[in-house]
Amino acid sequence: MDPGVRIIMVDDPNPDHNESKPLNTELETLAPEATADNTVLSSESTPTQQHETVAVAQPEAHEEQSHTATLTAAAEEHEPDYDAADFAAALANFDREQAADAAAAQNLTAEEVVVTGTVVKITDKHVVVDIGLKSEGLIPLEQVLDINGVSKFQAGDTVEVVVEREEAEGGYLVSYDKALRHKVWDKLEQAANDKTPVKGMVLSRVKGGLTVDIGIKAFLPGSQVEVRPVRNLDGYIGTEIEVRVIKLNKKRGNVVISRKELLEEDQNAKKSVTLATLEEGSVLTGTVKNLTDYGAFVDMGGLDGLLHITDMSWGRLTHPRDLVNVGDEIQVKVLKFDKDKQRVSLGFKQLTPDPWLDAIERYPIGAQVRGRILSVTDYGAFVELEQGIEGLVHVSEMTWSKRMKHPSKLVKPGDEVDTIILSVNPSDRRISLGMKQLQDNPWEQLEDKYPTGAIIEGRVRNLTDFGAFIEIEDGIDGLVHVSNLSWTKRIKHPSEVLKKGEKVKAIVLGVEPENRRLSLGVKQLQPDVWDTFFAQHRIGDVIKGKILRTAQFGAFVEIAEGVEGLCHVSEAVDATGKPVSLDVDSEHEFKIVKMNEEEKKVGLSIRAVGEEASRAEVESYKEREKTPKGSSSSSSSSSSSSSSSSTTLGDLINWKRSERE
Repeated sequence: MDPGVRIIMVDDPNPDHNESKPLNTELETLAPEATADNTVLSSESTPTQQHETVAVAQPEAHEEQSHTATLTAAAEEHEPDYDAADFAAALANFDREQAADAAAAQNLTAEEVVVTGTVVKITDKHVVVDIGLKSEGLIPLEQVLDINGVSKFQAGDTVEVVVEREEAEGGYLVSYDKALRHKVWDKLEQAANDKTPVKGMVLSRVKGGLTVDIGIKAFLPGSQVEVRPVRNLDGYIGTEIEVRVIKLNKKRGNVVISRKELLEEDQNAKKSVTLATLEEGSVLTGTVKNLTDYGAFVDMGGLDGLLHITDMSWGRLTHPRDLVNVGDEIQVKVLKFDKDKQRVSLGFKQLTPDPWLDAIERYPIGAQVRGRILSVTDYGAFVELEQGIEGLVHVSEMTWSKRMKHPSKLVKPGDEVDTIILSVNPSDRRISLGMKQLQDNPWEQLEDKYPTGAIIEGRVRNLTDFGAFIEIEDGIDGLVHVSNLSWTKRIKHPSEVLKKGEKVKAIVLGVEPENRRLSLGVKQLQPDVWDTFFAQHRIGDVIKGKILRTAQFGAFVEIAEGVEGLCHVSEAVDATGKPVSLDVDSEHEFKIVKMNEEEKKVGLSIRAVGEEASRAEVESYKEREKTPKGSSSSSSSSSSSSSSSSTTLGDLINWKRSERE
């Protein structure tokens, strides 16, 4: 029978039947002293009280009637009869046991006594433990999980816990964590007082830091993990670390620990030794602690030194990680040491000789070398010939062609290329390289291929203010200057006669292979109008011309197609000395007074034309005077000499006047 079931004796309603029968064989366990108590209870009971008891207990008696009858029959066969006094004693004993159990649980809860229990089973929320009380203890499952989420205990294992409270749904809530705290608390207090380190396992990351198992769960603030701030704390989970207890609160069960204090003490101890032995020029072994864009910080034993990126390699580095990584042990040389500020500048490349010292001997001019493209810029490409030695291939030295728009069209970083040494400057740490020198120079054979006077055909590739570039073959362009486009037209821009992309014929005027220049002409394909003009005219010829444009000093006159002459203002007068109006597009007769075939210049005069006309009139007058009407030719000829010698200007004027009248 469950000890929690309370049995109440009920009086028989039949007054003639007063015999009580035992209801349960468990009444054998009644304590001997229960008889006296039962006697007192029995004598104090009144018929009225007994009747009330019957009224309350009767339904329960009916529910268990058949079961009670069976138990009674069995008891009658083996046990002696028990009266009401025996039952009352058992009831009192049960009440005392319940009170004692409740009092024991109360004491355990109030004083947080550590008790040992046995694991009964494990559920999805609790570990059920037999702790010697009427109900089992319940440990929250998360308190006994290891780092992998597996329970540390199995059924049958013993475990120490602290009883916290009785749960409303039954059982006692017990704490494994508190039991651990009680167990290790004295040890932690001693460690805190003596400042001795303790070891622990990092369990998880929490807000503001880490949870570490040091026998109990302790809090490690993020600021106390390392000497320098740590951005990612997740990397510490699952690792064993050594810490120092810096704060205890036994009442609340809080423990705060620090790893930083131990690291600083260790660092300071090493730092003292390092400072005592450190000097400029010494070579030390250090550990790379941190990388930045401008260098690496190296721990030399409690003291950090800066290894600048420029002191890492004789060559070029884009980032320190190209040479070292965090955690690497490297040898460095102390370049500078400020003992007061405790600043140390380190060098790595200084451990090896400077490769530029004998660069001239190792890289003679004209030598062919192979290298790796490091970077490509607008003006060329940098080639690494060896560690610490790099040269520049200028864009002009990459190809013989002038049409390359950008070096990236030929090479890219990482390419292996063959080059020629053009120049070496160790003081400036520069080497000039060439790539086109390994190719045939098309300009060297150009003079034989296109001699002066040869007629070529090409495509107009580009137009500029001073002329047009004609591509006659791949990488070879010739220039037609704007002055060589036409004999007859004054061309201001080549676009007036040429279009980009069209095919044109031209004549080779000259080749300069050393300057990579090819001069072409278009107008030379046509006869030179100036040559024709000079061949057909002489000084003194009177020709007709048209005024093209005027200036303060005179007028430019078109005297043939494509041929211009200049009539100075002093020559633009008539026979009487009166200035002649030179309007544009007006036509006049001019006399050639000057010719310069070499400079292609022709001087013109209107005044000279008037003088020529006057001279003709004089000759006409003389001829008339020599031959009177009716005279023979013979007489005329005989008197010609005397007539010419006696003719004066007055005679001519009188003759002209009579002619007009």
